[in-house]
Amino acid sequence: MRKAAIVILNYNGKDMLHRFLPSVIAGSTYDLVVVDNASTDGSTDYLAEHYPQVELILLPRNGGYSGGYNEGLEQIKGRFEYYLLLNSDVKVSAGWDVAMADYLDKNPSIAATQPKIISLADEGSFDYAGAAGGFLDALGYPYCRGRILHSLELDNGQYDTPLSVDWASGACFCVRAAIFHMHQGFDPVFFAHMEEIDFCWRLRNRGYGISANPGVTVYHLGGGTLKRSNPKKTFLNFRNSLFMLYKNLGKSRFYKLLVYRSVLDLGAMIHFLFTSGGAHSLAVFRAYLAFFSQRHSLSVQPKSVEEIKITSGNPYVFSIIWEYYGKGRKHFSQLP
Repeated sequence: MRKAAIVILNYNGKDMLHRFLPSVIAGSTYDLVVVDNASTDGSTDYLAEHYPQVELILLPRNGGYSGGYNEGLEQIKGRFEYYLLLNSDVKVSAGWDVAMADYLDKNPSIAATQPKIISLADEGSFDYAGAAGGFLDALGYPYCRGRILHSLELDNGQYDTPLSVDWASGACFCVRAAIFHMHQGFDPVFFAHMEEIDFCWRLRNRGYGISANPGVTVYHLGGGTLKRSNPKKTFLNFRNSLFMLYKNLGKSRFYKLLVYRSVLDLGAMIHFLFTSGGAHSLAVFRAYLAFFSQRHSLSVQPKSVEEIKITSGNPYVFSIIWEYYGKGRKHFSQLP
């Protein structure tokens, strides 16, 4: 069995591969695999011509992030100890892959980890997708060490210590391969967005640790496949957040929490209406409709884990929205 595979999921990302793949090849040691989600932009021909050393897995349809990775990793199952899942729009630092695998070698209780993720679009700031490690508040809203809601902190080394977190970012995600397959990987019903948070929650429910390892740094452009300005991204984030809570809390606890969530999400709809436009506001409403029509297809966790808390409680935040708007706490270090 080989040590690790760097696995990049591609969907019509020829431009991203052209821009970022050279840095991945130059800065990495382990095998490189590209899983293609039925691209139509010539991505696969480009890879075959310019990077014949890259293993290419062709999927018959676009299964999104969750389905694409599940199908692709199933085809290399049993060959690698670790998977390093990497977005196609990430620039890596030299030796990043060996350092990530070494971290898991030295921490056997940790199932998955992420590096420090810095924004390429906003130079010097943490990246929106994961920053220096992800958390959930008691209502299930995600935030990060270095990013709360839409406020990004400058990276001044303030979060350079490894830390146990609630979730690791799918933008750059190192996971033990055996554990990934043992726990059925990502839930394909999510398609894209928040599937890694759901996966990490399921792992925490079973006693595994999730960690941020800021000793490794990568640089993320963001929006390589779906830009934040796209209402579909808003739809997926709100729908999948409800999916995640319904699956991992159990039905009774979920419906109690939904009272709080629906009020806050109504506020988000109004906020979107006056800031991002009616399409984003409507996307939140559509997300609720989709959740209620699709919830019966979800695999709800067994009752034995229904009392597992949403957040690890370090820090304990009841509502990150209240902390941000009500108390003006826009930096992770300001949280209680």
